[in-house]
Amino acid sequence: MPSDDTLDLLALLDDLRVIAANGLAYADDPYDEQRYERLQELVDGYYGRTLALPPEEVRERLADEFGPVTPKVGATGAVVRDDEVLTMRRPGGAWCLPGGNADPGEEPEETVRREVREETGLRVDPVDLVDAYLLPAGTEYDPHGAVTLLYRCERVGGELTLSHEGTDLRWQSPTDVEEWFADHERYARDAVG
Repeated sequence: MPSDDTLDLLALLDDLRVIAANGLAYADDPYDEQRYERLQELVDGYYGRTLALPPEEVRERLADEFGPVTPKVGATGAVVRDDEVLTMRRPGGAWCLPGGNADPGEEPEETVRREVREETGLRVDPVDLVDAYLLPAGTEYDPHGAVTLLYRCERVGGELTLSHEGTDLRWQSPTDVEEWFADHERYARDAVG
């Protein structure tokens, strides 16, 4: 049975492995990719040393640990004001509701709070689970599909601030939006009711 110190080290290594994997998935700078690859090598090495396994075996075990490929899970926030919803224009021009993928170990309500805050600057509380939606595998969004939980949210603070993920923020009626991203028109209509 590992000691408490070993368990703490394994928890740290788990977090670093997630950071390295996500960094490699989203990095668009070759220097950042090299840094995340190096972080992944260090994590594999320290897993191996901690568990007395060669790094190659650690990598194989970690790959097997996750089982079959499954859809991503995310949460989207519909911040509603009267009959309008807060929308963000994506760099490609389409409008969406703020949201994104859950981080490992993160509860869906926390995901929607984090995503809305990161993308709009607003602090919200999810007050109602509107529905769960499936984006099928093979769509342009994700090769393995995705499940999105849509929450109607109440603003509890913060200032409306555009993040690097969008080009504009606007309160809009779902019927007035000129171009929606993916299924976000459906999300907005369902949330506004």
